[in-house]
Amino acid sequence: MAFVNQLEPDALLGHFERHPPHGFVPLRAADGSPLFVAPFDLLTTADDALRRRVAGMPFQSLLKRLLTPRTCFAGSTVSEYSLFDAHSDPAVVAAGWAGSFGADHPLLIVKDLAVDSPLTSVRDRAWTRRFIEAAREHGYIIVEGQALAYVPIDFTSIDDYLGRLSASRRKNLRRKLRSREKLQVDTLATGEAFAADHTVDAFYALFENVYAQSDVHFDKLSREFFAAVLRDPGGHVFTYRVDGELIGWNLCYEHDGKLLDKYVGFAYPAARELDLYFVSWFVNLEFALQRGLRFYVAGWTDPAVKASLGARFHLTRHAVFVRQPLLRAVLRRFAHRFETDSQWEAADAQARRT
Repeated sequence: MAFVNQLEPDALLGHFERHPPHGFVPLRAADGSPLFVAPFDLLTTADDALRRRVAGMPFQSLLKRLLTPRTCFAGSTVSEYSLFDAHSDPAVVAAGWAGSFGADHPLLIVKDLAVDSPLTSVRDRAWTRRFIEAAREHGYIIVEGQALAYVPIDFTSIDDYLGRLSASRRKNLRRKLRSREKLQVDTLATGEAFAADHTVDAFYALFENVYAQSDVHFDKLSREFFAAVLRDPGGHVFTYRVDGELIGWNLCYEHDGKLLDKYVGFAYPAARELDLYFVSWFVNLEFALQRGLRFYVAGWTDPAVKASLGARFHLTRHAVFVRQPLLRAVLRRFAHRFETDSQWEAADAQARRT
């Protein structure tokens, strides 16, 4: 079934349910909407000042347990947005989830609500607005979410795209892109090319490298998940080699006029030395342009770097239902300390006005 705000192919959601990250329990609402339960560190998106304040408090082991409740999330970590049954009533969903999942867990988080997203339909945007209104009425706290990076494919060439950036950025990027001359870049279709276990092992090892150096460790996807995803037709894997050695890869999906950038793996320090992040960005833009797509959806991480590459940003919202009144009051008071990505949407809007 197709869900409200769904950008990804159905198969990817299925792989998440069959091979969830460690400690995650996938669920389905009565209407079929995906959810999951997982331990959640409440400081995951907190600002640095609040993190330092908490780190200086006594009884750290007790605090750690209190600040990592077993939480029910609506959505999945492989979808960009929360997903809803298109035939359901937003007010009924908000009330029903609070009364069932919210009653059974300390926290219910309807994550990454696609408020006025340029990537969704008019109908989906209207449904989401009605859900947020109903969620407020039923006691949910609405907080800012993350900034999703995307690029409209409204340019005719990479030179045209670069021409929209400042002179200093163009010069810097052209210098970095010279690394492409040292790379062998190939595009593989997911499926038979990944049948061998040693191939999956090699790609998963590079994913683990990226996960290890990430600032946020929430959902470590398993080797079983990647084996299923890489062996399932429908994806495009861009590979980067030097002298035959794999130093990077990027799994993307072409779906409904969009190129969805989902997973990467890098070998360090070679990937950094060859500016592979920057090279892969432009390889993806070229692919989207050649395929006549409307958007390149670049994901949530590294907003500062993506801003320098010319990305635009869409800020999501989370609807949080807190079972305990005291914790609800505390969250209302400190909600703004968890809203760290709004600067990117504001900067994007300012840049488009000037």
